[in-house]
Amino acid sequence: MERTRRSFRLHLASIVLTGLAAAAFLPACGSDEESENAGPTDGAMDSQIQDASIFPSWAFVSIAEVDPTIIVEMRYITDHNFLGTPVRGYNAAKCLLTRPAATALAKVQTELRPLGLSLKVYDCYRPQGAVDHFVEWAKDLNDTKMRQEFYPTVDKANLFRDGYIAEKSGHTRGSTLDVTIVALPAGEQEVYKSGDALRECTLPADQRFKDNSLDFGTGFDCFDLLAHPENPALTGPQRATRMLLRSMMDKYGFKGLVEEWWHFTLRNEPFPKTYFKFTID
Repeated sequence: MERTRRSFRLHLASIVLTGLAAAAFLPACGSDEESENAGPTDGAMDSQIQDASIFPSWAFVSIAEVDPTIIVEMRYITDHNFLGTPVRGYNAAKCLLTRPAATALAKVQTELRPLGLSLKVYDCYRPQGAVDHFVEWAKDLNDTKMRQEFYPTVDKANLFRDGYIAEKSGHTRGSTLDVTIVALPAGEQEVYKSGDALRECTLPADQRFKDNSLDFGTGFDCFDLLAHPENPALTGPQRATRMLLRSMMDKYGFKGLVEEWWHFTLRNEPFPKTYFKFTID
């Protein structure tokens, strides 16, 4: 009975999101998009690293305190990421955001819930130490144990050149997050264990890692052109799903990234030139 009920909800969600996305206005799909590694503030000379080691509760909040219905699946505290190991600075599975970003995200969730849908976050605030960990990993060309899933068509030597890895990230400013949409009730989530067989992130949804999100065309953190939001190789339903997410996020003040369908930054972020170092505890 539960399986039948879930199948119905998935079918209903598919109909709803296709209709909404077809009618949505999409200013986020145009020139308002940012580039993670080439934005006006990332890497700017007047940017600064905030050396605070204590969580600044006056500026940041856990999304669970603002809207506990948003699903949190923090990938970088696990082995299931492109490094294949927990990332430095992630000591707790918490989605921390600046208070304005968290408030705006909760408004997106409020619109999705009546449709039988929910947001799920993969990453939110990212400590500068985690970004440094990414850079160290990218420079070690011998460590390719997760390549088959996360960057099967990309030469690791080109990760900096192609913009997949950089020394600064918008996530570190606290108003950027990686997010997807899940049909409710949320289906079973596959659990990755170190050493499991890897499957390319570009495979069809029933063949790649079984994330319980809707089908966005690729897995999360897929270093591939197919992850670009408007890639012409997408199927109609995949394109509609991406359009729904982007239009909802745009409506509440977030702009997308030209290379990643899951990545959004609050337009009026409170710390556009500050990169934080405090860990997630």
